[in-house]
Amino acid sequence: MRSIPFQVLALLPLLPLGVPACGDNQDGTDRLGGDTTVDDRSALAFTHPLANLDDAGRRRFELGRGPFDFAWDHQGLGPLFNNNACVACHGGNGRGLSQIGQAAPSSQALVRCSLLEGTPEVPGGVVPVPGFGTQLQDHASTGLPEAYVELNWVTFDDYYDNGTYEELRDPRLALQSPNGAPFPSGMLLSYRQAPPVFGLGLLDAVSADTIRGLADPDDLDGDGISGRANEVWDPVSQTTTVGRFGHKASAANLQLQTAGAFAADMGLPNRIFHDADNQLDVQNEQLDDTVFFVSTIAVPAQAPMDARAQRGSELFDEVGCASCHVRTLETGDHAIAALANQTIHPFTDLLLHDVGDRLTDSRPDFLARGIEWRTPPLWGIGLAKRVSPDATFLHDGRARTLAEAILWHGGEAAASVARVRALRSDERAALIAFLETL
Repeated sequence: MRSIPFQVLALLPLLPLGVPACGDNQDGTDRLGGDTTVDDRSALAFTHPLANLDDAGRRRFELGRGPFDFAWDHQGLGPLFNNNACVACHGGNGRGLSQIGQAAPSSQALVRCSLLEGTPEVPGGVVPVPGFGTQLQDHASTGLPEAYVELNWVTFDDYYDNGTYEELRDPRLALQSPNGAPFPSGMLLSYRQAPPVFGLGLLDAVSADTIRGLADPDDLDGDGISGRANEVWDPVSQTTTVGRFGHKASAANLQLQTAGAFAADMGLPNRIFHDADNQLDVQNEQLDDTVFFVSTIAVPAQAPMDARAQRGSELFDEVGCASCHVRTLETGDHAIAALANQTIHPFTDLLLHDVGDRLTDSRPDFLARGIEWRTPPLWGIGLAKRVSPDATFLHDGRARTLAEAILWHGGEAAASVARVRALRSDERAALIAFLETL
């Protein structure tokens, strides 16, 4: 296995930054990332550094882009892996495709695994599956992968109150052991596609107290929304703290999220997650620069809103979407000064919410139950298909459109979805038009 030559990093080109633009959202909420916001709604929208990053930060941003974009030779991976580059799962720094298994040269989605009972991998964490750990690698540089995976879809129609409908699809995974042996009894599985990676530094800069302050686990205000923070293990500080990254908010910060992806997704040990020989395929400087890169990818500004989108914004609040997709948060102190003390509009509370049995993976993850998922940020969601035309939504990519994604919600969101079902067709179109400005 090998690391990226630093000579390669030095040759990587600088990409142009977005330039300020006016827009017509006069209250300033179109600056979704506060002072860090860039003005680019093209296919390159998620590729820019923070607008307020200094020159030294921009140079380091480009250094970090190197290991993020670098494609390791398959023979230098793992030997077990899911993909060979960060950008291969996060094309254009956006979301990955719902693509997994041997039908493709690499996977942009993955399968987490665990057991319900046994000794957890870390305090409070999941129980690893003997011989497999907590993630199945479906590709191998030598020998056989851990699993052959085939993805199929079951479709059905879901109706609005006026009789119109959306065709929904539900993923079905078929797993086969390469050596024909049965998988361990009681193995829990969770199929997940790669989330987008822009704006993550701003979410990292939201204080744990702010996140906990948004929680209402016992629904004391009686609004039917009872989000709660996930409390997860930080192996660096050796403490339990608020989780905020990953579909179940199971990673406490971007350093752990990035180091974990290098190790589990690509089989590249590093100083945080290393092998028995303490071999480092990702050198310390490369890990730190990659963390800096993913911390400083900017959020694009919201598109100007016409009258229809303005009405959709009102409906977003009226039907209750904003109860979980909280519009505005404040960042606190951060080691990267550009991220500190910003008023941002990510449309998330970073909390776990029960979204119903239809979306359950039946797999606990720290405090998260199977029916609970972290509220995903909505900023930039209107650009998802511009960056990647085949992009899909929700944790496993089952929703091909934003309308489908809404209908899949249940649990705490059931009342909101019922209100959406009752809207007139033009009102639903307005709601989608608003989301497409984000």
